[in-house]
Amino acid sequence: MLGIKKSSVKKFTFLYAIFISVFHFYINLKGGLSDLWFNAAHFSFLASLGFLTYSATKKESEFVSIIDILLSILVLVPFFYLVGFEESLYQEANGNMRFWDLNVAVMSVVLAIEITRRTTGVIIPTIMLISMGYILYFGKLLSGVFAFGGMTFERFFYRMYFTSEGLFGSIATISSTYVFMFILFAAFLLKSGAGDFIVDLSSAITSRFKGGAGHVAVFSSALMGTISGSAVANTVSTGSITIPMMKKNGFKPIFAAGVETAASTGGQIMPPIMGAGAFIMAQMTHIPFVTIILVSILPAILYFSSIAFYIHIHAKKYNIDAQKDIDVKILPILREGFHFIIPLSTLIGLLIYGFTPTYAAGISIVAIILSSYLTKTKRMGFKEILEALALGSQNMVVTGVLLVSVGIIVGAINISGIGITFSQLIMEWSGGQLIIAFILVAIASLILGMGLPVTASYVVLAVLSAPALVGLMLSPEMAALASAGVEIPEITMSLLAAHLIIFWLSQDSNLTPPVCLAAFAAAAIAKTHPMKTGVQSWILGKGLYIVPLLFAFSPIITGTWIERFEVFGFAMVGILAFSIFIEGFWDRKLSILERVLFGISSLLMLSQDSMLGWESYFELIPDTHLVGLILFCCIMAYHKTIGAKYATTN
Repeated sequence: MLGIKKSSVKKFTFLYAIFISVFHFYINLKGGLSDLWFNAAHFSFLASLGFLTYSATKKESEFVSIIDILLSILVLVPFFYLVGFEESLYQEANGNMRFWDLNVAVMSVVLAIEITRRTTGVIIPTIMLISMGYILYFGKLLSGVFAFGGMTFERFFYRMYFTSEGLFGSIATISSTYVFMFILFAAFLLKSGAGDFIVDLSSAITSRFKGGAGHVAVFSSALMGTISGSAVANTVSTGSITIPMMKKNGFKPIFAAGVETAASTGGQIMPPIMGAGAFIMAQMTHIPFVTIILVSILPAILYFSSIAFYIHIHAKKYNIDAQKDIDVKILPILREGFHFIIPLSTLIGLLIYGFTPTYAAGISIVAIILSSYLTKTKRMGFKEILEALALGSQNMVVTGVLLVSVGIIVGAINISGIGITFSQLIMEWSGGQLIIAFILVAIASLILGMGLPVTASYVVLAVLSAPALVGLMLSPEMAALASAGVEIPEITMSLLAAHLIIFWLSQDSNLTPPVCLAAFAAAAIAKTHPMKTGVQSWILGKGLYIVPLLFAFSPIITGTWIERFEVFGFAMVGILAFSIFIEGFWDRKLSILERVLFGISSLLMLSQDSMLGWESYFELIPDTHLVGLILFCCIMAYHKTIGAKYATTN
């Protein structure tokens, strides 16, 4: 086979990855390139690295083929061609594209499809081809609401290559700026030893609880999520430690893998990074990133608590005790890892002060290096810095090429107007009922999640369904103002709530069979069946559906902080009641009546009067949550006293 040995190419890709990170770091902090040039360079460099590291087939080989090497060189053309011929492309905007203009544009799209296929599979490239086919050919063959008049071949590829509607548009800007810098920030934290510190700290805090190893997994994944923003990376980094720990503690392997998957999925909803989707959300809604972070804290705690409740009940049910063989002192761990507080505090402080996320991430990377010298064992030398730079680019390849390539799908949706059509259909099918619209979006998310990664799923769903959700969450008068483009706080926060609903629902693609990458990663560590692991993680991660209901039917996003904390408190108890209802166990197995009453109390605490229209039935106590809390306390007291005595005598 013609090619070069992977060992030789690996040395080159290491240096190349360092160059890519340095290039992005410099341009993001100092500037010097237009958005179009920078986005094209972002795609060309990452795709070039991707062609050298991701082979065309799954067949293992010791060589990198000549074809892959040629493709890695060829994919640099889209960037250099723009640099050389941008002015003449402007002149041709209203006329026909020249021969080489058209060829480079077509080549850019073809290479984007191929690198996306190599890195993410065939689903997204297929959707890209269908989107292009709809615009160019079969849209004009359809009738009714999905009919589209079509567009010329030249005009379409011009818009995909040279405007903000295609490859190098707004989503590519998010990828080349916010996303790249935060992934680089996470790489530096991990190389400085933050991963080990997080697991050690989690063990010290939670290992003494019943089923302690499971709680270590949840706590460490929550902390890791604050810096990684990637479910798969979270699973691999913490799961390699926590899954064997859970198995040793007495948890079945498939449950241990499911816990790690569900907990690691929370990494993308845990502030302050929250994955690439949060940056896209800020760009699409024009809501400050720091606002998105702040309103996401309480919901993220609810999600991780829902998993912890399942673990606690499961441990009681199967008599899994605390980790007696773990004796970790918290003070030495904090003394060794206190310097990690400096870069995280720097990041959060700069964001709150008003600096851009890109600048905040860049300064925080410098803070990681400087603060590492406050310790004796985790100092970042020249070698560690180079490794972190390389790791940042390598971790960015899949996300970067995906975000650039998905611009074709979004561009096709915007050009055709099918997003507006889809939103109108949701409004029509739901009959004006928000709960039905929520279910429709959840079903769409479930289907998309079987084939798309999280970020792509969120982008597609947000473009298609966010306007419909916003319209149903507002009063008719406010909805009319929103459609007219008026920006007032009530409309802005409802828009944020709608996007957070979609963002949370799209996380399901990490743990929904048949394509659940985080579950597959956990299954490989636990040596369990991938699909069964996916099902178990899907069951444990049901907070992804419960918490977004609060976004739609409570003020946890749109209200004041007092209202948010009120909803948070009742929801926490409501989720506990729901977990008890599902498991059918607390101190002992529940009777049918107890189980039903726990379920009712959960429903009441998680519901709003406006959702079920029960306010007139509770004139003395207008809030149904208070009724639910009273019922929960009564049934819990019965379960622990009278019910326990009855069970003993029988």
